[in-house]
Amino acid sequence: MTAIRGTENGIEVSSHRQVLRIEPWGADSVRVRIGQGRIVDDLPGALLPPPPAQAVQATVDGNRATLVNGELTVVVHIDPGEAESEAEVAFRRTSTGAELLAEERAHFWWPGPRLFQPHGNGFHRIEQRFRGYDDERVFGLGQRTHGRLDQKGLVLDLVQRNAEVSIPFLLSNRGYGLLWNSPAVGRVELATNGTRWVADSARQIDYWVTTGDPAQILCRYADATGHAPMLPEWATGFWQSKLRYKTQDELLSVVREHKRRGLPMSVIITDFFHWTHLGDWKFDPAEWPDPTGMVKELDELGVKLMVSIWPTVSPLSENYRRMEAEGLLVGTESGVPHHAPWKDKGFAVEMPVAFYDATNPRAREFLWSRVKENYYDLGVRAFWLDACEPEVRPLHPGNLAFHAGPGNEVFNLYPRDSALAFYEGFAAQGDDEMVLLTRSAWAGSQRYGAALWSGDIGATFDSLRRQVRAGLNVAVSGIPWWTTDIGGFHGGDPDDPEFRELIVRWFQFNAFCPLFRLHGYRDPKVEFGPEMTGGPNEVWSFGPEAYEHIVAVLALRERLRPYLAEQLATAHRSGLPPMRPLFVDFPDDPSAWEIDDEFLLGPDLLVAPITEYGARSRTVRLPAGTGWVDAWTGTAYEGGSAFTADAPLDRIPVFRRDGANVQLRP
Repeated sequence: MTAIRGTENGIEVSSHRQVLRIEPWGADSVRVRIGQGRIVDDLPGALLPPPPAQAVQATVDGNRATLVNGELTVVVHIDPGEAESEAEVAFRRTSTGAELLAEERAHFWWPGPRLFQPHGNGFHRIEQRFRGYDDERVFGLGQRTHGRLDQKGLVLDLVQRNAEVSIPFLLSNRGYGLLWNSPAVGRVELATNGTRWVADSARQIDYWVTTGDPAQILCRYADATGHAPMLPEWATGFWQSKLRYKTQDELLSVVREHKRRGLPMSVIITDFFHWTHLGDWKFDPAEWPDPTGMVKELDELGVKLMVSIWPTVSPLSENYRRMEAEGLLVGTESGVPHHAPWKDKGFAVEMPVAFYDATNPRAREFLWSRVKENYYDLGVRAFWLDACEPEVRPLHPGNLAFHAGPGNEVFNLYPRDSALAFYEGFAAQGDDEMVLLTRSAWAGSQRYGAALWSGDIGATFDSLRRQVRAGLNVAVSGIPWWTTDIGGFHGGDPDDPEFRELIVRWFQFNAFCPLFRLHGYRDPKVEFGPEMTGGPNEVWSFGPEAYEHIVAVLALRERLRPYLAEQLATAHRSGLPPMRPLFVDFPDDPSAWEIDDEFLLGPDLLVAPITEYGARSRTVRLPAGTGWVDAWTGTAYEGGSAFTADAPLDRIPVFRRDGANVQLRP
């Protein structure tokens, strides 16, 4: 027996112990939850509370119910002639009646569009199935290394890994956005015969749907999950980093040399192993004897110090025993609560280390107390949250036990709550000028000041090509602050001609990304451990020709910063990311949905990176609907045109929207 009824603010359906609830959740948006026997209201998720009740229309007529919230209409239908009379849900555009998305049964008898396979104790393997559409294109879903912008036809794991960031939000060219509002480990299958969301172990289905043009969808999503703060002005400049500056003197010498050469620098980074032991969260005085004096000198030079904070705690740490005793570490269902191997200072072999439980408010408070005393109170205001997936090895989420719930149900939440620890800490100080560089994220991370970078990627032209698509999908996933390791992380010989060209081309691409950061583990490499520093990775490390081009890019970035700041302010206010695919601004141009190797920076700049070794030209297609001007030559082009653009080693093709006042030339 299946029953549909109207509620105070939506629709509810009961069928075979399933309870399906549909509620308005922001403009043109709804939240859908399905539980076994009841809806659980306090499960972890990404959605903020809905705005005040919207003017919605909900009607029930026998075996059919309709909810209208602006341009989104939800229809629930039961076929009384079927023995398994399970309700099916469809989403339509109100003004036209066109179907945006609809549930579809896996089989005419069993299972239906939703499946709960019990694990016991209220947990299930869960499936949610939607209809497949031949013409559909799908974007977003976090950051992936597969090198594609359109992800239709792929199977994507919903789990956090280094360089693979799971943010379960997608935008479809059919005019809808969907957030799978669950941090459970699972996958999404974007097949031609249907889309299926799977959670390996969870208690209920929870998703959010919105509609509009692409820009409206992204703004609605930001309203639902949180807007990024205002990025501090200093963060739009150049960030200098290498695998590791081993001492205070070494780091200061790099900054002093930058300033001696008259080169801009906004941030320099102190990476891992600067600590006494992993989990002490403090400078090793043998290598960093005067952090306060160092920060003071850097401030006088106009440079911020960013410090690497890892979530791992070694048994050698002065904090380990207390954290273990007070339940502040991630637990395990079986075995000892150690989650990764690590070679700590003063210990010649790898030892098992634990992770602090970022989902536990008391653990976040304890971590911040150590960070505040040992970094913040010394003047450090920027933090790099490395390995915050968390980097568990081997990756067996089902064996982890978090404060927020079992590992399989909440694992993907960790990087967001890791950022929350610092957001709460800064807020307690009345400080809102915060930047957190994170290696992973989840839906809603942006509201806590998380800036994502693309992880430990290869130092190749193929890797550079993949970063362009990865960054655009991150933007669609709601994270407006994004960057890469310029030159890639793994490898790169500063004396190799191909790598020297690669790093020039990477600088040219990254100058138009929201954040602008050089980093990498350059050759020659040494064994992993506290003595490693990596090869040279300063702007003058790659030969005189590369240096000349890099210096020009540094100056270009300085000229670009006022325009970029305007776009980041827009991202803060509306949720529209500064770096974005062409279809966001030109949804009516069919080719804009196909182009995956160009992007917009704000509304007025189109960037066409060079991602092939030896290339000195490339094909560019300009979106229809406006005229365009070559930013370097001043040549005018009609929108909708395609041509071969010059790309000598000193520049990549960049075009200015006709009439825009953005000057890139000196």
